[in-house]
Amino acid sequence: MAIDTSTRTFRRPREGRLTTVEVDTAVLGSGAAGMSAALEAAKLGRRVAIIDGAPQLGGQAVGALLGTFCGFYSNGPKPYQVTHGIADDLLHDMRESGDLLDMVGRRNTIIVQYRVAGLQRWFEEQARKAGLVVLLGAVLRGVRRDGCCIKALELATRYGDVELHASGFVDASGDAALALTAELAVREAAAAQIFGSLVFTLEGFNESLLKDFDRAELARRLQEKGSSYGLVRHDGFIFAGPTWNETLVNMTHIETPMDPVGAGRMVLEGRAQADRLVRFLRAEFPGVFAQARVRAYGLPGIRQTRTIAGTHQLTETEVRTGQHFDDAIARCSWPFELHAHASHVQWEEFGDGHMHYVPFRSLISAEADNLVAAGRCIDADPVALSSVRVMGPCIAMGAAAAHALDLADAGSVHQIDLSALRKRVVGNLEATH
Repeated sequence: MAIDTSTRTFRRPREGRLTTVEVDTAVLGSGAAGMSAALEAAKLGRRVAIIDGAPQLGGQAVGALLGTFCGFYSNGPKPYQVTHGIADDLLHDMRESGDLLDMVGRRNTIIVQYRVAGLQRWFEEQARKAGLVVLLGAVLRGVRRDGCCIKALELATRYGDVELHASGFVDASGDAALALTAELAVREAAAAQIFGSLVFTLEGFNESLLKDFDRAELARRLQEKGSSYGLVRHDGFIFAGPTWNETLVNMTHIETPMDPVGAGRMVLEGRAQADRLVRFLRAEFPGVFAQARVRAYGLPGIRQTRTIAGTHQLTETEVRTGQHFDDAIARCSWPFELHAHASHVQWEEFGDGHMHYVPFRSLISAEADNLVAAGRCIDADPVALSSVRVMGPCIAMGAAAAHALDLADAGSVHQIDLSALRKRVVGNLEATH
């Protein structure tokens, strides 16, 4: 069969190619919070676009190889599910497909292990079935607004520029990127930064020995010898997959600079730490790890960077005391998990029955009528955010953002009926056990 080998020669026009997209709701960031917001908005009949700078959906839940659902359950001897919405379908479908690996009782609650590839495909299939407009590899370059009303996002992709018009916007970027680019007030920690992690997976280890691995001895030897191997962090965990020959390692700490050069350096430093950690495991625990090698390096897992300046900042005291809010839209019992030191994590677990809440006021900026934040870029002080930034409450916040914009319609999120909003998200506020 003859193949046409002809080509054509052309130059890019000076102005480039512009694609215009019109939707009702635009969601920046496709992690747990962003996917929840987008899918919830689609269920409400809205035409939705979801935008991510990565070439795939899933945000850190996929790219950073997290592998664990945290904040889905309450504390105590009989934990019950506290986040619903897409969490219900996600848990059901991934259990059916075999992509939920284990339910681990730790930190006085339940942590759910999952296959990263399974979660990625679940997100993708839900987006396809919901008819979302998906813009991947799309970098936010500008925001057009008229006073307190955001009008459009200006995006750059390898396929040309995009101008995205919407009536409502969700900032689920993790770094308050939409708010920052719109020149709204944002916050950063005034003192020490919060460290991220480079998570990776191992293969080639002794599976039978890993099941009985002495974690206390690992912690002791990290403290005693970690520095001699060039290790920065001297704690962390290794999660063994119960049904597959791969284990997840979260034992690194990386700085999280917010400049382009620093961001590139962060990736290389994180992977170098991972390699040093593998050398440590091989040498110190040869029975388990002598033949171990890295199967996959995750992208940098960034915990906390920049937040919106909301109409209320959630505080450590409010989390610690379980403060009830009239405008609560999410609940959580995950511990304080503060990564403020390179060498270790500060954990503070809560007692049985403890529950704390996220107020809607922490999701909205006084300077914007049609923007709602969700996930780790809501307004919270660094200690409070260390508890509510995990996937359970992020899913709940995403759902609340979608419903708030739906209630606001063409008006302001500052003027919605809060009792109506709470009624819509009641499953994420009241016990169902």
